[in-house]
Amino acid sequence: MQENWANLNGLKIRYLESGKDNPRHILFIHGLGSSADRWGNIPKSLSANFHTISLDLPGFGESDKPLSMDYTIENFRDIVINFMNLLAINDKTSIVGHSLGGYIASEVTMQNKIDVERLILIDSSGFLKKPTPLLKEYLCVAMNPTNDNVRNIFEQMVSDSTKIPLKLVESFIKRINLSNAKYAFKLTLENSTNTQIKLDRLKLIDSVPTLIIWGVEDKVIPLQHSELFKKSIPNSHIEIIPDAGHAPFTEKPEQICELIHNFLT
Repeated sequence: MQENWANLNGLKIRYLESGKDNPRHILFIHGLGSSADRWGNIPKSLSANFHTISLDLPGFGESDKPLSMDYTIENFRDIVINFMNLLAINDKTSIVGHSLGGYIASEVTMQNKIDVERLILIDSSGFLKKPTPLLKEYLCVAMNPTNDNVRNIFEQMVSDSTKIPLKLVESFIKRINLSNAKYAFKLTLENSTNTQIKLDRLKLIDSVPTLIIWGVEDKVIPLQHSELFKKSIPNSHIEIIPDAGHAPFTEKPEQICELIHNFLT
């Protein structure tokens, strides 16, 4: 994957890119407190057939984290649309969004569905009326990170707690200690859990085939939320992943990569 930077009206956005010569595009949008790197080898594996792009949302990873930014879903949506326009990936583009990224991907699709070929939502937020207990704990850990408490919170997010590599813990601590990162994390969590997607609006995605993927042991966003998406998006179906938590693409990367590939082809 090649590391690149985009400039959106002075806002620097880091992104990873591969398979640039392919005519069909996949945009990966990460979850809260994460970055483009969290997708592992999945974008690279799909780049044999697709142009893959995974970005660091503003406020996260190595992208800019301005104190002046309004960290709302609507603002993230508009930034992603502008990013797609800047990279000229506003045709034959599918979007994969995880958690917070799924919420943003849904809003991008509803706002701009003519430019979205297919949509994949992985353990997506969008229906929370308040932070779940695990999200509250995640916020506390992000504000005061240590090796022990970061590992503990990540262990609660997966099916197999032995599969948390030290590198993941260390990279989270490094990113969250960057200037303004805690501010961006807190505001994004508050804004994304105190707003909801209106079920009627999701019907706007009727012309975009949608795949909903959920880890059966997700303790961050309950499995029942997958049914809300399924009932509200007419052209959608669900794949439930056994022995997986909130980020099944990290626990079952080969299975999720195959699901994405098959759905898009």
